[in-house]
Amino acid sequence: MNNNILNAVVASRASWGLSIIRILVGIIFMAHGAQKLFGLFGGGGLAGTAQFMESLGLAPGLLMALLSGGAEFFGGLALVIGLLVRPAALALTVTLIVAIFSVHIGNGLFMANNGYEFALALMAGTLAVLVEGAGKLSLDRLIVR
Repeated sequence: MNNNILNAVVASRASWGLSIIRILVGIIFMAHGAQKLFGLFGGGGLAGTAQFMESLGLAPGLLMALLSGGAEFFGGLALVIGLLVRPAALALTVTLIVAIFSVHIGNGLFMANNGYEFALALMAGTLAVLVEGAGKLSLDRLIVR
């Protein structure tokens, strides 16, 4: 792989603060992905998530459940360990955009009404990682060295 491309993906201008945001947002995504993929934490697992996706018009439901659950779980894991965080943040941002416009937008901003407030807050974290990189505490930083 061309070193310029690798540096563009893994280089970071960020410091310790973004590492904290990245890790905490990653934990949240891993938990949501575990709900969708494995039925953990009260989630529906693949079957329940697929059924929910179909009810939203996101078909085929099983594929959509695998894509969203996989992006959340493995993208969250990438954020937590700080490995290839920009591609992970991009996948998570796209997942959030779909969630906002397919589930939450009609309910307004606030979470109390199942609005898009929480998804928007998570997107702030994924966009910050996308722009700034992983930060000081990351495997990406070790790769750049």
